[in-house]
Amino acid sequence: MVISKKITTLMKDSSWIRAMFEEGERMKRLYGEENIFDFSLGNPVAEPPIELKKELMRMVSADTKGIHRYMPNSGYEEVREEIAGFLKEQTSLPFTNDHIIMTVGSAGGMNVALKSILDPKDEVIVPCPFFVEFKFYIENHGGVMKLVDTNQDFHLDIGKIEKTITKRTKAIIINSPHNPTGVVYHEKELKELASLLHKKKKTGQRIFILSDEAYRKIIYNGIEFPNLFKIYEDTIVITSHSKDLALPGERIGYIAISPLIKNCKNLIDAAIFSNRILGFINAPALMQRLVGKFQQNSVDIIEYQKKRDTIYNILVESGFQVTKPMGAFYVFPRSPIKDDVKFVRQMQKHHILAVPGIGFGKAGYFRLAYCVDLDRIEGSRKYFNEIGAFYRP
Repeated sequence: MVISKKITTLMKDSSWIRAMFEEGERMKRLYGEENIFDFSLGNPVAEPPIELKKELMRMVSADTKGIHRYMPNSGYEEVREEIAGFLKEQTSLPFTNDHIIMTVGSAGGMNVALKSILDPKDEVIVPCPFFVEFKFYIENHGGVMKLVDTNQDFHLDIGKIEKTITKRTKAIIINSPHNPTGVVYHEKELKELASLLHKKKKTGQRIFILSDEAYRKIIYNGIEFPNLFKIYEDTIVITSHSKDLALPGERIGYIAISPLIKNCKNLIDAAIFSNRILGFINAPALMQRLVGKFQQNSVDIIEYQKKRDTIYNILVESGFQVTKPMGAFYVFPRSPIKDDVKFVRQMQKHHILAVPGIGFGKAGYFRLAYCVDLDRIEGSRKYFNEIGAFYRP
C-alpha cells in the first residue's frame, strides 16, 4: 500500500464538513449557485474591518526592508507584546510577550499545545458534540480522545467529566463559544470544572485546560465571556483571527500560556520547540505584523446576530427543535428523524446543504453554518418550511 494504514483509517473517519462542502460544489455546478443554500462550511463571507484592510495596504506598499524574513519561532516580539498587553488588560494577570506564541491559526496552535504536553497514550477529554478535527489533532501526538456527553442544552456535565477522568488524563479541551452548537459556557460551570480539576491536583494529578477560543468575540445579546485565565491557573488558550477579523485563509493565531502555570517557562520553551519541529517554523510574517494592532477589533457582531435571529426564527416556524445559539455562527437543531444522515440527504433534495450531527459525534442532529449572506438565509425560508411540513405529524 502506498499510504500508511493509519492515514487510510483516519481518512475513512474524515470530516463530514468537507464532504458536504464538496457535495455543495457539485450541486452548484449542476443547478447554479443561486439555487443552492449552502450552510455546510464555517467559511465566513464577512469582510475584514476596513481599518485592517487599509493597514494591510500601507504595510505592503511601504518600502520597509526585511518584513518577509524569518523571526524568532515564537513570533515578532513587538506583536507578542501587543497581544500580552491586551490579555493583561482583560485579566489583570502579569502577561508578557514570553507567554505568547504566534501560530498558524487555531489548528496549528492546538497541535503545538498537544505536542508540548502529551506522552503516548495520554488521554484528552473532549465534550460532545465536538469539532471533529480535535480527534485527529490528539491522535497526531499519540494521545487518546475521550468523549464525554454534554447536558441536553449542550452545557458541561461535570459529573460525567469526573467519571471520565483516569490516571492518564492530561487535558480537557474546552471550546466556547462552541462549534457546532453556538453555546457559550457559563462562568458557574467553568468554576465547577476548575474545582474538580483542583481536587485532582491535590492527589498529584495535573490536568490542563486547552481553551479553543476562536469565536470568543462573536457573542450575542451582551453576554459576558467568562475568562478561563481568571478561573483556572493551568489554562492554555488557543485562538485565531479567522473569525473575529474574517481572515480564515491567512492562517494566523496564537497560543497564550497562563503566567500562573507553575514552571511555565518549561511549557513555553516546549511550545516554541514544537512550533518549529511540526514544520510550522513560524506564523506568517505579514499577518503577524497586521493582527497585533487589531486585538480590540472584530467584524460586525450585530450583523451576525441578525443572521442568528433569522435562521433561528426560520427553524422554529418550520417546526424544528433547536437551542438558540449565544455565540459563534452555528446552530445545531434536532433532526426530525433518528437517522440524521438520511435527513441531511433529504434536505439536499430541497437544495439545502447541512452537516449531519454524526460528524460531530452526536447523531440525531444537524449543523447549519449561518456565516453566509443574510439574503441567502432569507431565501432558504420556504425550503425549510417545506421540509418541516414534510416531517410534521
